Amino acid sequence: MTKVAQERSVFSMRLSQARERAGFSQAELWRRAGFDPSGASPRVNQYERGRHMPDLNTIKRLANVLQVPVPFLFAEDEQLAKLLLLWADLTAADQRRLIRELEDQRNGTK
Repeated sequence: MTKVAQERSVFSMRLSQARERAGFSQAELWRRAGFDPSGASPRVNQYERGRHMPDLNTIKRLANVLQVPVPFLFAEDEQLAKLLLLWADLTAADQRRLIRELEDQRNGTK
């Protein structure tokens, strides 16, 4: 992680990462989340720079638009962040199957 990234909050870094991954501008993200577009870029910019922290409802709306789980936006560990993105792409049935497989592996069965 670069010095600049270390100075930013985990949330601001992950928000920027998710937005860029989705291919959205800051204004487009704000608009797609259903907020008033007039203050879009400045608001998202302040979140991504770590100057302000949105409330939980706003975080949920942004995560929904970005198609990432909310915990991804707070994951400090890179491996966990990757796992959360993979998890979000699984169907509910595949999530249950994966949990069973991991539990079996942990318990020494299978």
